[in-house]
Amino acid sequence: MQQAATEQPGGEELSLAERAYRVVRDRLVMLEIRPGAPISEDQLAQSLGVGRTPVREALKRLQYERLIATYPRRGTFATDVNITDLAHISEVRQELEPLAAAQAARRATAADRATLTDLLRELQSPDSRPQDAAELMHLDLQVHRAIYAATHNPYLEDTLVRHDNLATRIWCLFVDRLTDMAGHVEEHGPLIEAIVAGDPDKAAQLARSHVEGFEQAIRAAI
Repeated sequence: MQQAATEQPGGEELSLAERAYRVVRDRLVMLEIRPGAPISEDQLAQSLGVGRTPVREALKRLQYERLIATYPRRGTFATDVNITDLAHISEVRQELEPLAAAQAARRATAADRATLTDLLRELQSPDSRPQDAAELMHLDLQVHRAIYAATHNPYLEDTLVRHDNLATRIWCLFVDRLTDMAGHVEEHGPLIEAIVAGDPDKAAQLARSHVEGFEQAIRAAI
């Protein structure tokens, strides 16, 4: 089971609430907590080794991000994955993903480029590239989040992380029907290269094609 990260890339220790949020978020995104499943504060606190207060703070954020829903007198549940949301999510991502890629190409620091280069090496190496579906999706999340962080625009980053999380849940739902998931993840290679090279126009074009290809692949699998 995935454990909470205790530090950010820069070495800053995370708060207990942030640790709880990140782990529960990714369990929801990867459908390790299944859609519609009840959410227990006590069970989460026990599994994470933290108190109920950090978990409660994490759940407030996850409700805002549409990953959980709370109903009076019923409790808290993981939200359903609704395929009808795909068009709405894609509409946002088709506009903002190219913007993020272009801004990352313009603003990425040396540390950002080093992180992206490490991910590119993992994508391109047959020995290190994941083959398992869950590991491939986790790598996909890492690449997207690294690009968003490289924009150095916290509002853009937060918005895209939320929408990418929702898109990934749809992907996980149909993973057994997708014929070339590895190819979809490997598409990030040229995108990372464009960002590291500081080519915003090419990065934007590749990001737009990637989002469009994702939607097409999901619709073909339905």
